[in-house]
Amino acid sequence: MQAKQTGLFNLPGANRTQIPPILGIAGLPPPMPVQTFGMGIGANPNLSRQSRRLYIGSITPEVNEQNLAEFFNQKMAEMNIGTSTPGPPVLAVQCNYEKNYAFVEFRSAEDATSAMAFDGIIFINGPLKIRRPKDYGGAEIPAAAPVVHVPGVVSTNVPDSINKVFVGGLPTYLSEENVMELLKSFGELKAFNLVRENGNGASKGFAFFEYVDVSVTDTAIQALNGMELGDRYLVVQRASVGAKPGTPGMIPNLPYDQFPEIPRPIMPAGETTGGDARILLMLNMVTPEDLIDDEEYGDLFEDIKEECSNFGAVEDLRIPRPVKKDKSKWTPGEGLDPQAVARIDEAAGVGRVYVKYVESISASTALKSLAGRSFAGRSIIATLLSEDSQTTPPLNIIFAPQPEAPPPLPSDS
Repeated sequence: MQAKQTGLFNLPGANRTQIPPILGIAGLPPPMPVQTFGMGIGANPNLSRQSRRLYIGSITPEVNEQNLAEFFNQKMAEMNIGTSTPGPPVLAVQCNYEKNYAFVEFRSAEDATSAMAFDGIIFINGPLKIRRPKDYGGAEIPAAAPVVHVPGVVSTNVPDSINKVFVGGLPTYLSEENVMELLKSFGELKAFNLVRENGNGASKGFAFFEYVDVSVTDTAIQALNGMELGDRYLVVQRASVGAKPGTPGMIPNLPYDQFPEIPRPIMPAGETTGGDARILLMLNMVTPEDLIDDEEYGDLFEDIKEECSNFGAVEDLRIPRPVKKDKSKWTPGEGLDPQAVARIDEAAGVGRVYVKYVESISASTALKSLAGRSFAGRSIIATLLSEDSQTTPPLNIIFAPQPEAPPPLPSDS
């Protein structure tokens, strides 16, 4: 959350939908052919069944096998997409109302691929979330070259690309329609995904999107970033292109694609070498609890300084401390409540480590070595700043002269 709020980092992609496997679903009957479809399920036994099926998420009780099949058949005929073989493209539909999903089986793998273009289309009361089955083994369409863009349809899947944009700081009471209305003031949306708890629960306060006309992306980012919305401020920036094996900071041999819950290292946005960027900012390295006790703070300060000095001469090191050291006093009626204290600490930069190097090359070397590394069991998030970088709190406050003595060192006893 700190990384999102700074606006200084590329961020990993949206949570992937966890799609149940299509074979052996407990409690569900095998899919039945929808009436009047002529050919039946066994029309082409040579085609892999997985490649002919699509997972449809977020269905409502009004959706049933018949109207969903008719909807796909009608839309594919209207748009003239799919194969030219005679007969309707949909063979069977299977709904699971308990978990709000369905599977649609098509006449051919080509028809299923074509129907992916309808991801996000409005059906009855909301958009359909269309995905490949979890055990789909066929060739995927490159994200940059979709088969067809259906005008007016906003995909619910925002593929990783340079045009993928992250928006954070959204009030959690806003719906998809509310957020999309704001974003559409700059151009037509190609894809949008408001990230929710467990896929369809409460909003997490951030989303990913992409415009049809990519030339409006920068204009939208500049206009929206920092905008006040309710009691929050938006953070809007291009998202990461997606961590790939071999990326600095990646843990080798971990199947990130199979286990999206494993966090990828958050790498800084833009070029991080050269220039006058000699301040290393690190997040997720310390917690407020680490900074309360004077002796523990002194130990930590020296450990970090020693480690950072391995990459070059350190001119200054600042680790902001909590406003109150005694947590027992954080009670209503005795000054500030815990939430107010937390907000003050956050505004003061508590939880961040600022290292000012004498040379920018030292800061760059330190970044490459420390970003993604584990410290006290946490993966370090890091980026480089120059002295005129706009941050909250401002760097001139962070590095303001300290009238008191340096941080206390641990005693020898």
